[in-house]
Amino acid sequence: MTLYSIGDVAERCGINPVTLRAWQRRYGLLKPQRTEGGHRLFDEDDIQRIEEIKRWMSTGVPVGKVKALLEGENIEIHDGWVTLQEEMMTVLRHVRPSKLRAKIAAIGRENPAEALIDHVFLPIRQRLNLDQNTARAMCSLLDGALIDYVAFCLTGSRKKAGKDALLIGWGSEDRTRLWLEAWRLSQQGWRIDVLAEPLDQPRPELFPGQKIFVYTGKVLTRRQQEQLAHWQEQGFTVTAHGSDPATEEKKNHSLV
Repeated sequence: MTLYSIGDVAERCGINPVTLRAWQRRYGLLKPQRTEGGHRLFDEDDIQRIEEIKRWMSTGVPVGKVKALLEGENIEIHDGWVTLQEEMMTVLRHVRPSKLRAKIAAIGRENPAEALIDHVFLPIRQRLNLDQNTARAMCSLLDGALIDYVAFCLTGSRKKAGKDALLIGWGSEDRTRLWLEAWRLSQQGWRIDVLAEPLDQPRPELFPGQKIFVYTGKVLTRRQQEQLAHWQEQGFTVTAHGSDPATEEKKNHSLV
């Protein structure tokens, strides 16, 4: 029977090791084996269970109710993502940066990064951006806290084995979204650096030999598609991140 370290499982399942530990310690969702030195070891059954947990959570089930569902209990299910959104909004209304940072860190430990981005942070930012006055100030506060947290996560991911890459915003002015997408990529095994200032025209020749992701925030225009193909023909390793029409439609639907 093949056994895997927590790092191997985290990379394979796209889950931060901190989250896996929280699922085990706080919620009893996992029961990994241990080496003589106390290190966690997971088998294929554990990995299947992790994927099942992710599936339940992707439907909005709060992490605290997943164990009962896995054990076959009939429980009342509500949208856990909406609950998290409202909890975040409550913290924001108190305008306490320290409490906001603590809340983001807490939910970041217990939930997959991709799910938090799509079901909590992006919907909240969309709600706040609809208001031109107080809510915009709250959104700015949230953006600062999110960038701060994501930068912390990216620093941690760079200390692990992985593939180096650079993320560049291409014609997108949403800097916070750029950092959130960097966090998403870091969960896929990439050690990401972010070019913090979006560019109208990226120049991959300035970064020879580097893997580059470009993020536009929307479906690539025909001109951008042609430019991307030209870079690739020149031998640059440039990939458009998050610009697939089906992917963007799915994400936009989750914000409604």
